[in-house]
Amino acid sequence: METTLKTYTVGEVCDGFVYNELEGKGLYGLSGRLTIQPEYQRNYIYADGKKDVAVVQSALHRYPLGVFYFNKTDGDRFEVLDGQQRITSLGRFVTGKLSIIDGNGIPQYFSSLSPEQRQRILETPLLVYECEGTEDEIRKWFETVNIAGVPLNHQELLNAVYSGEFVTLAKQEFSNSQNANVQKWSAYITGAVNRQDYLERALQWVSRDDVKGYMSLHRHDTTIDELKRYFNTVIDWIASVFTDVESEMRGLEWGRLYETYHTQPYNAETVAKQVHDLYADPYVKNRKGIFEYVLGGCTDKRLLDIRIFDEATKRKVYQRQTAEAALHDVSNCPLCAMGHEANRKKMWKLAEMDADHVSAWSKGGATSIENCQMLCKTHNRAKGNR
Repeated sequence: METTLKTYTVGEVCDGFVYNELEGKGLYGLSGRLTIQPEYQRNYIYADGKKDVAVVQSALHRYPLGVFYFNKTDGDRFEVLDGQQRITSLGRFVTGKLSIIDGNGIPQYFSSLSPEQRQRILETPLLVYECEGTEDEIRKWFETVNIAGVPLNHQELLNAVYSGEFVTLAKQEFSNSQNANVQKWSAYITGAVNRQDYLERALQWVSRDDVKGYMSLHRHDTTIDELKRYFNTVIDWIASVFTDVESEMRGLEWGRLYETYHTQPYNAETVAKQVHDLYADPYVKNRKGIFEYVLGGCTDKRLLDIRIFDEATKRKVYQRQTAEAALHDVSNCPLCAMGHEANRKKMWKLAEMDADHVSAWSKGGATSIENCQMLCKTHNRAKGNR
């Protein structure tokens, strides 16, 4: 890859700046010759009133803005390789779409600055490396670079590596914060739309976690019908099984849960009652596990991280059982004492025993000293949930 060092001004780069409010991205600059956010680029993530303002303040005070990289595509046309967050911030300010706060706490737009301040910003020099190379060279460079101190996340890197028609369409659907479906999706998915978290989840679900393979296979597809259909199928399945939305549902492995359980029938009313009862149970420590626990037929208690008996309770019950067993010359494990094997009279050490619910927790048994018994580890592990 060949590079040539050039110097532009903010005014030159922001000449003809176009910003898409709907998709939240800078489109063009440099009098239309610069594509600010080519499709392999991450979304604009500086629009938070802090990072974008800091870029403008840096230009106003003539602080260094760092190095920019443009990829030369055709003749005198370029696309931004590194620097689109900073350029978009500057362009939004110069075109009146962003304000900064002055020393008196008053919002100031570019048009309200003094002529000297406006000129200072427009004449701020930008150090730009113009790069020429093959597509593979450009993508490899982009894959390894950090942009403005914010590293590319995994999906942003994949979007760069597998850029094409498919990524363009997929980002329009799943990386657009103006998509009316985002609010519905956010009940089940964590992360930020503009950081590709929703797109990443959709791809994980449809590809069964082989995102790279799926993106490579579909890179030049001109539709994303399968991706949208599968994603919406999972979302609709969740909503049909769990009619009540809980905050702990966000971020669960819904793709895996759908693949495992979607062929099983569920009664939405019964499911809602089970979830409600588990939420009200003071012994359930892991509420996120409730949903898979219910889907799996309420059998795997490990998903709930049920509050166990504390050490003081275990010692008291152990001492009581051991004393009573000694009086009757039987094992201090009640189940061993009922048997006929060699352990019928064995006195187990505390470390060799586990605390167990006399009346199973799943059948309403409380995690209290009155409902606690100590069993040898072999019997406790065999007892299960009977």
